[in-house]
Amino acid sequence: MSNQGGPGGFLDPFGVEVDPALLTLALTHRSWAYEHGGAPHNERLEFLGDSILGQAVTVQLYRDFPTLNEGELAKRRAALVSTVALAEIARGLGLGASLKLGRGEEMTGGRDKDSILADTVEAVIGAVFLSTDPATANRFVLDLIAPLLANHERFLSSLDALDPKTSLQVEASRRGLPHPQYETTGSGPDHDRRYRAQVTLAGVTGIGEGTSKKTAELHAAQDALTQLRTAKR
Repeated sequence: MSNQGGPGGFLDPFGVEVDPALLTLALTHRSWAYEHGGAPHNERLEFLGDSILGQAVTVQLYRDFPTLNEGELAKRRAALVSTVALAEIARGLGLGASLKLGRGEEMTGGRDKDSILADTVEAVIGAVFLSTDPATANRFVLDLIAPLLANHERFLSSLDALDPKTSLQVEASRRGLPHPQYETTGSGPDHDRRYRAQVTLAGVTGIGEGTSKKTAELHAAQDALTQLRTAKR
């Protein structure tokens, strides 16, 4: 099951071997699947990988920062698993070149879209988990995020930019308000789904759009934060 010379060559530095069929599935975007008779795509693996990623990062942060409270730990975790952070990891791996995309996504720069790259990283994590074992998948996740953690100053200074949802949650707690709730709707065909999210806090409503729920909610949170900060001036 060696990845050498195949589409999974980006995995070679990590010393993991993934079932070729699972790896191909992890790299298959729904736009490609739609154009090929509804073939399987990577969203189920993405769902699995998201959970594995969150657990591995949570445990590592808990161990590495024994003096931080829950809120600070949550901010660091959110920054590490954000769309922006995962897309950065994907670019470092050259993951975009291995994606299987439909013509529409190919023509609109899908190989470098944050949402597609981030979702694919999660799908690859899911494929590693199913092909190996929990301990190997955990090590793989920690190796993936190591470059972000190693650049300590950049990591800390980027917390707010990487995760506006967490920043909005912190703002709500500071004001003694409940956690923000997002209303997210989707429209369009499965291969070209668009999402619109809105969130309200302290009389301000943020609105965001994107090609995934995650991206739309991040943009809505950032919009709300911008309005709240402008109102303070």
